[in-house]
Amino acid sequence: MKETSLSVHSFRETVTSLERQMLDSDNPLVIKGNSDSFPLTHSFSDGVYIREMSMLEGGIVIGKIHNRSHTWFLMKGKLKIANEDGVVTYSAPTYVNAVSGAKRVIIALEDSVFVNVHPNPDNITNIDELERILTCETYTQYKQLKE
Repeated sequence: MKETSLSVHSFRETVTSLERQMLDSDNPLVIKGNSDSFPLTHSFSDGVYIREMSMLEGGIVIGKIHNRSHTWFLMKGKLKIANEDGVVTYSAPTYVNAVSGAKRVIIALEDSVFVNVHPNPDNITNIDELERILTCETYTQYKQLKE
């Protein structure tokens, strides 16, 4: 169920500012990447990259900007997700087809398992390389990629 929405510009400014503040802080609770708090599992199939993340209740993740459309699945739990289209609460099991250019703020309302399924036509298995191909750090990079 959609709860609220901001303009695209307002969302982008707000989430970018929040992310910068969190990453620049010395707070030991702010974690970047794979960790015991947000463990990632990577799986591969012919032409597909599957990234699974477990989130503990109360955890918050700010994702990167996705360069390609993909599908994500909520296998367990309950998440509140904000993106440019608004804020929606999802309960498992469910799935969403995410458009390219999507950046999400994810809050775990319960212990959750969240799975992204990305196209991987070259069958790349190097995670760093996949990150560079599938995501952008900034909206400016995304805009340049699409031009």
